[in-house]
Amino acid sequence: MNDLPVYSKTQLALRNGSDKPEIWVAYKGFIYDVTKSRLWRNGKHYEHWAGQDLTDELKDAPHSATVFDKFDMVGRLA
Repeated sequence: MNDLPVYSKTQLALRNGSDKPEIWVAYKGFIYDVTKSRLWRNGKHYEHWAGQDLTDELKDAPHSATVFDKFDMVGRLA
């Protein structure tokens, strides 16, 4: 995991579903590619927006952090 590239919050924000083709979200310092998920189409998943750190928002979600297990980890958040 330490060999993952490090991205800034600004770089993460560009992967919001409209600025670049990738759709990424961060959780607990790691960045996940959710591009292939139909639930993240257009960069929005219910009241959550892609290109952001969702660590604080997960407590309100109806699922646990294990949801990230099905997505590729693409980087670390600076």
